[in-house]
Amino acid sequence: MISSLRGTVLTAAGTTAVVEVHGIGYSVQVTPAHALSLRVGGEAMIRTVLIVREDDLSLFGFEDAERLEMFDLLRGVTGVGPRSALGVLATLDPDEIADAVRAEDDAPFRRVSGIGPKTAKLIVVSLTGKITAAPRRAAPGVDTRLTVADSVAQALQGLGWNERTAVQAAAEAVEAAADTDRTDVQAVLRLALAELGPRAAAR
Repeated sequence: MISSLRGTVLTAAGTTAVVEVHGIGYSVQVTPAHALSLRVGGEAMIRTVLIVREDDLSLFGFEDAERLEMFDLLRGVTGVGPRSALGVLATLDPDEIADAVRAEDDAPFRRVSGIGPKTAKLIVVSLTGKITAAPRRAAPGVDTRLTVADSVAQALQGLGWNERTAVQAAAEAVEAAADTDRTDVQAVLRLALAELGPRAAAR
């Protein structure tokens, strides 16, 4: 079992990062926001889960233990595979997942690409009583909206949207974000992805 990697980031784009550890490059599936936070040429420590299937070995990586734990909980829900679980974490923070489950609200999960109404409801039912971590909130910071918008636009382009669509979506997401989230690239990226979801066919 490969439970973590510490090494040099060779590439990080879209939903994939490659980390070199003692001369071996490991390809890791990550969220777009996580990939965006990794600096090519810099060192990174990624918590990982190795998914073993008959014809495939896949590594999924996370910034912290909280997201890894949430990934494992999501994978335990019937109908939610590892890629769908990663998709949930790309759209929702662990605290947002916890809040939705506590409120018995499946709407946030229905915004995730690949998660239908039945699966969304099943996630809420299955995770009720299993989430014990306290919600984490982003701390306010200095106004870096232009930098955040640029970073989010780059991440969206890495996921396949054209430059014009990505720039517009990033700018709209920054304006729509709560004041405490406007300096949080991950929060703004989630807003942009939620808005672009229904327009995916127009990429």
